[in-house]
Amino acid sequence: MRCSHCAGEIPPNILACPNCHALVHAAELKTLAGDAEAETARGDYTTALTHWRRALELLPSNSSQHIAIRAKVNDLVQRLETHAPVERPKKPKWASLGGTLGVVGLLLWKFKFVVVFLLTKAKLLLFGLTKASTFFSMLLSIGVYWTLWGWKFALGFVLSIYVHEMGHIWQLRRYGIKATAPMFIPGLGAVIRIKQMPASPHEEARYGLAGPVWGLGAAIFCYLVYLATGASIFAAIAKVGAWINLFNLLPVWQLDGNHAFKALTRNERGVIAGLMGILWFTTTDGLLLILALVAAFRTFQKDVPAARNTAILVEFIVLLVTLSALSVINVPLPGREAAGP
Repeated sequence: MRCSHCAGEIPPNILACPNCHALVHAAELKTLAGDAEAETARGDYTTALTHWRRALELLPSNSSQHIAIRAKVNDLVQRLETHAPVERPKKPKWASLGGTLGVVGLLLWKFKFVVVFLLTKAKLLLFGLTKASTFFSMLLSIGVYWTLWGWKFALGFVLSIYVHEMGHIWQLRRYGIKATAPMFIPGLGAVIRIKQMPASPHEEARYGLAGPVWGLGAAIFCYLVYLATGASIFAAIAKVGAWINLFNLLPVWQLDGNHAFKALTRNERGVIAGLMGILWFTTTDGLLLILALVAAFRTFQKDVPAARNTAILVEFIVLLVTLSALSVINVPLPGREAAGP
């Protein structure tokens, strides 16, 4: 390959000419920048982020252009998270009528938005099931757990893990970051492989906590079904699902808690460690003691950010409290199901 500027030879997989330092992919970068700016002007920040992240792959990491585009990515992420939601259309006149008809009309009008929300999330949840690697690895995991705990628990357990992983996928796609569909590994849960690195610790923390957030939603759903039906299998799935998501908040290795800790200051990590200790004292769950000890150790590390991240701190706290509460719920023995908790 020859450089279009100096005609010098360019080795494979090089992003800039070693002779004149011209960018090898200058034409594609120009197109990507134009598309990204156009999508930003239209308010489609997710698509714009997709274009900018592709541009980052075509630039040397130490170049001024790379640094400038990383700043654009961080700015778009902030816009995406603070962007005002689209205003709902005005209620139709029939939904504002008085009496029973008006109440029914108002409920139907509100229900429309709930249905749209659920269908949007359902479409994403079905996305993973269209991938052969996800579908067949799920079946394998269900088969393994079936032999241990029966098909009902195995199915619910694997589906709760699947929801957790799709939470990561949702946030990654929202940020324009490419990732694979989930791959299930019996005994270890499931994993996804990220094909593009996040541009900031805040992004990493967001997609890290998105899994437990969706997992919490799955656990709450199962618990509500248990309260409505009295079927203890749903209480068991809710309890174990909450415990698994709580375990994922451990701030080590590739677990979700480690991704979140990268965006927290020393004081914020101390708050999390203290809360874990309080929750352990309250629930006597040994997992929380392990979480507290590891979090306390991470508090004294040197590689901590200087800027506070209140949003991640609050999200972490809410997850700890709610998951801890669900992980200690009482599960009645089969045949002794109650209609309530």
